[in-house]
Amino acid sequence: MTRRGWLLFAAVGLVWGIPYLLIKVAVGELSPISLVFLRTAIGALLLVPLALTRGSITPLLRRWRTVLAYTLVEVTVPWLLLSNAERRLSSSLTGLLIAAVPLIGAALGLVAGGSDRLDLRRAAGLGIGFVGVAALLGLDLSVIDPGAVAQVGLVAVGYAIGPMIVARRLSDVPAMGVVVASLALTAVVYAPLGVAQLPRALPPATVVAAVAILGVVCTALAFLLFFALIGEVGPLRAQAITYVNPAVALALGVVLLGEPFTVGAVVGFLLILLGLALATRRPTAARGAGARDSPPDEAAA
Repeated sequence: MTRRGWLLFAAVGLVWGIPYLLIKVAVGELSPISLVFLRTAIGALLLVPLALTRGSITPLLRRWRTVLAYTLVEVTVPWLLLSNAERRLSSSLTGLLIAAVPLIGAALGLVAGGSDRLDLRRAAGLGIGFVGVAALLGLDLSVIDPGAVAQVGLVAVGYAIGPMIVARRLSDVPAMGVVVASLALTAVVYAPLGVAQLPRALPPATVVAAVAILGVVCTALAFLLFFALIGEVGPLRAQAITYVNPAVALALGVVLLGEPFTVGAVVGFLLILLGLALATRRPTAARGAGARDSPPDEAAA
């Protein structure tokens, strides 16, 4: 990777690691629907003009059903569930649970069928990874809200399905257009309730700042940086930010919000990474061949 690639990688890893902290701050004063509406509306307002200038919207019209499906599983439903779950979960635990997204993606890929088969190594990787998730929860849901954990679990499944939809159904349309459409559609869907549930008085400055940063930095700027990262290092290396974001969420939650730093969090996160490495690593021969003749949907993923 070039120096520019490393700088972009660090920037994206940071800006997509801090939303969990900001969501935790914002839901103290805002309803989850209002928060998602404000975040997506800000992001859409900033990115729509750029997408229109680049002609990224028109190609989506013939795939509107698929774009709608992607929007539901990647933004509309997950962002609402995530905001609601953080009312009862710490931001650090939420971020660490999201680290299971690539692991779930690997499992779904095996179920959906593809070039990779479930061998002993992959099975061991999936097992180790999900043991890591159990370690994150401390193996004791009595001290954690099970409903909130279930909501984050659904978010992780949605985040895993979204890229599969893009890879298999939307790989030939502009990624910028897909992202902008998902933000705009979500903002429109949540606008009536989002506006109605806004507080009568202006929230504290910390909440206003959290919403502004979520919309401008963690949504609009983050996607622009991510597109630049993909252009610089390729889609496969770019996805490695998934390993960084949860660690950033853990550090910010512990340092700024005083959330607990537990052995289970560290051990669980490391087990998830180990399991993911085993579950997704391809044999040497297959990696060499894949660089030359991977199918389009796999390359896009």
